[in-house]
Amino acid sequence: MQQAPIELKASLALGKKEIPVDARYASRYSLLIRFNNGNSFTDGTEFSELTVKVNGSSEKLGRCRLLSEPNIDGYAGRVTFVNDVYDLQSLIFDHKVVRLQSAFFNIPLILGHKQDIQATFKNYTADLTYDLNVYKSFFDKLDSEHADEPPEIREAVQQAVINTEGREFMKFLDRRLIELERLVSGFSREEHERHGFYFRKQLWPLIVCAPFMARTNLKPRGYAGDSEMMSMLYSNDCWGDSTFAMLMHKHPVEHSAAQAVRNRRVFVARKLPRLRRKIRLARGERLKALSVACGPAREIQDVMVSEKDFDRYHFTLLDQDRHALLEAAKAVDRIEKKSGFKVKVDYLNESVRTMLTTPKLKNRWGQFHFIYSMGLFDYLTPPVAKAVLNKLYQLLKPGGEMVIGNFHVSNPSRTYMEYWLDWVLYYRTEQDFMDLFQGAGSGDTQILFDDTGIQMFLHIRKREGSRQQ
Repeated sequence: MQQAPIELKASLALGKKEIPVDARYASRYSLLIRFNNGNSFTDGTEFSELTVKVNGSSEKLGRCRLLSEPNIDGYAGRVTFVNDVYDLQSLIFDHKVVRLQSAFFNIPLILGHKQDIQATFKNYTADLTYDLNVYKSFFDKLDSEHADEPPEIREAVQQAVINTEGREFMKFLDRRLIELERLVSGFSREEHERHGFYFRKQLWPLIVCAPFMARTNLKPRGYAGDSEMMSMLYSNDCWGDSTFAMLMHKHPVEHSAAQAVRNRRVFVARKLPRLRRKIRLARGERLKALSVACGPAREIQDVMVSEKDFDRYHFTLLDQDRHALLEAAKAVDRIEKKSGFKVKVDYLNESVRTMLTTPKLKNRWGQFHFIYSMGLFDYLTPPVAKAVLNKLYQLLKPGGEMVIGNFHVSNPSRTYMEYWLDWVLYYRTEQDFMDLFQGAGSGDTQILFDDTGIQMFLHIRKREGSRQQ
């Protein structure tokens, strides 16, 4: 992570002597040191303590060593830690003292988890790990046998393997997943969490070789379902550095839940033109659409199919993840360059918390003919989901419509997502979903489903005579 140079006041302890120094952030685990008052020390000198002044307080860190290096600003070199290693990025920029080795304190607790794992589950996991490694060795051997071929030949051979033995391997994964579902069907929520953690630790090298599985587990942006994961689901291709990795990536992105995600995009693209023909718009008025937790907003390219469409819609894309908004902006830019026309779009880098704590939100964001949120409610507890729904309804113009997505409790990919992908959602029944809108307004409501039967849509229409809120 690139940071601007930051100067700090610090001191080093050598025996009972305290040596004041100027320090500069150099890297996450080192500081540049400049000695004052004519002091100098040789390369490798160890100091018993480093004290750094940060945010008005002094933090005493542990033993450190000087590593001499040339520097035009007069710094003698860097100091690095000898025993306890401190995260200087967290200390200087977040004002938190974090030891690199702190995570090891949890090892006894984590090792103890296996005592609570059922023996049948351990056997299943061990057998599956063995079987997957056998498959991997065979696919890796095939890869090595055509590795020296020209790229186009190598690709053709690999695709032939994927279409034949690869499909048989994916059927094997399907069968083992059915076994897993049967094995954990009676578990409590706590047992699911405990056994899922154990499962992923055992299969970790096999899981992270697949780009999609690696991202859902590692969550580089801090949450599952980020815009990059959505892009992988929309692509539905084989990604990976080997045939085995590509198959491990492909299997989950073509599962039932993944198809439901792709169906959400199609649903919105079909809904917007129909609503525009039905709703009362003034001459030349654009239909205003708000996408909440927009992600990469790929549906816009499905809506903009003719020259006239560019004058028909005004999109507002809202997401708490700035990366997602940047990806959406790039997608819009591609549409504009390909078509030669401008898309009317605004970007809101806002969060659910902002939405809930801002009074008279419509004065800040405006009101819309159509509001849609396809994936956000899968992550919201019932109280928060109800509050967000109420806020969104206030942003809806009379005669406008809102569509909110949520996975149904019957999701056949649920065990797969929770055990393999570490992707946990809030599932709802039809009544659970309808109950979220109780007391929010007097709109007309109905529950719709996609073709998979597991993706629900709460459809709300604000009546023409509704009082503006």
